[in-house]
Amino acid sequence: MSVKTSLLLLILLPVSVFAQTPQQRVRQYRQAQETALMDEYREFLSIPNVSADSVNIRKNAAFILQMMKKRGISGVLLDGPTPGSTPAVFGEVRVPGAKKTLVFYAHYDGQPVNPKQWGEGLQPFVPVFITAPVEQGGKIITTYKSGDPIDPNWRLSGRGSADDKAGVMTILNAYDALVKSNIPLTTNLKFFFEGEEEVGSTHLGEIFEKHRDKLAGDLWIIADGPRHVSGKPVVQFGVRGDVNMYLTVYGPKRPLHSGNYGNWAPNPAMRMVKLLASMKDDNDHVVIKGFYDDVVPLTASERTALAKVPNMEAALKKELGIAQPDGNGTPFVELLMRPTLNINGMQSANVGAMAGNIIPTKAEAVLDLRLVRGNEVTRQIGRVVEHIRAQGYQVLDREPTDAERQQFPKLIKITTGHGYNAQRTPMDLPVAQGVVAAVQAVSPEPIVLSPSSGGSLPLYMFEKVLKANVVSVPVVNYDNNQHAENENVKVQYLWEGIEIMGSIMLIK
Repeated sequence: MSVKTSLLLLILLPVSVFAQTPQQRVRQYRQAQETALMDEYREFLSIPNVSADSVNIRKNAAFILQMMKKRGISGVLLDGPTPGSTPAVFGEVRVPGAKKTLVFYAHYDGQPVNPKQWGEGLQPFVPVFITAPVEQGGKIITTYKSGDPIDPNWRLSGRGSADDKAGVMTILNAYDALVKSNIPLTTNLKFFFEGEEEVGSTHLGEIFEKHRDKLAGDLWIIADGPRHVSGKPVVQFGVRGDVNMYLTVYGPKRPLHSGNYGNWAPNPAMRMVKLLASMKDDNDHVVIKGFYDDVVPLTASERTALAKVPNMEAALKKELGIAQPDGNGTPFVELLMRPTLNINGMQSANVGAMAGNIIPTKAEAVLDLRLVRGNEVTRQIGRVVEHIRAQGYQVLDREPTDAERQQFPKLIKITTGHGYNAQRTPMDLPVAQGVVAAVQAVSPEPIVLSPSSGGSLPLYMFEKVLKANVVSVPVVNYDNNQHAENENVKVQYLWEGIEIMGSIMLIK
């Protein structure tokens, strides 16, 4: 090689390095660190994270603190004034000269699990790679060991793998990739990881009130929920609110022989079915008085964005085995902008091999009310309660007394969970548009913009208490089985999530 050629290569080398985009440099770092990143994530997923398991929830918080420490982030636990509340994990990186502050949110708690319902060989807190979702015939990769190549099309199975430890993983590794790749930061960064989201964020408002100054920022980025069904990245500008209602309808004080007492003793299961059926018409429209009255219509820009969302209904119908969806022909994306009344579950006596010829003593159901902007939790609950009263029920908030059983022909106990209202951020907000541009910089095709997600988070509290602007940037696959058995995350989406979060961290 001539001296002239050598000098030319020395000149061109730094040019080629600096010609790379930050996103490409983050990708290179991730590709070199895949084994270490996945080993750490699998260790994280092996810690049980059911919200009610306070001992293990705190182990999760300690693990996140250690993740932060390894990445040079000073982390602390933030609690509220209520003794025994689950702490949030907080970290902060201040950048000299930065004019904006971004706050990144995910939650580390998860839904309850029934290991018996998981696929063969799968355990909720023993994360393993699978070739595909088990519902599609996926099998465990039994030969994998640390250091082996990781197929980006594999799924990582385990509770929390998608909802929502994936948010914690992608956020912290995005920051680490930027620092390790010597990419200069332009904004102050804060990290907030909650431990009570799956139980309604019971103490989140208290934590916000107590640490208001520490949590101030120009925009909160919420890494929770799935990407669009098409697989495209999505930026969501709002969420629905949510509240659960727990119903118990009463029959005889003891179970009765259905032959000896049928046609005479009131059957609470039948009454519950009739009551629930009275709440909707044949077109799945809620007939409870006032249920839709206070819905705030979408703005012109929100309607324009909604019209551009890819239509995936045909693929979903085939995948899910649905011949005719509810909604009387209304497009799926429009139905996500409406309040819902869903039956989460019903129970009365036994079925299957344990079924008996009896009239049961009670029937129970759980309703899930999803709220949109304009709905208010207590008002929406009140509408349902008034509808139930109109069906002839005496409403209680406790078990009935013997005297009440003698007095009222129809008795129902109604209690509610911790609920919250919906939230929407204006789509034309400049800092939010910066997030859109950052996510688009990572994607080779147009991303999806949505006025609201179908799911729920207590983002209205971010506005109410912190006066914060909020957008959601989900990173995981839509078919992740969150809240159910066989939860999983697609490996490729974890890698892309790191790039997406890293790109957002560089907005100016």
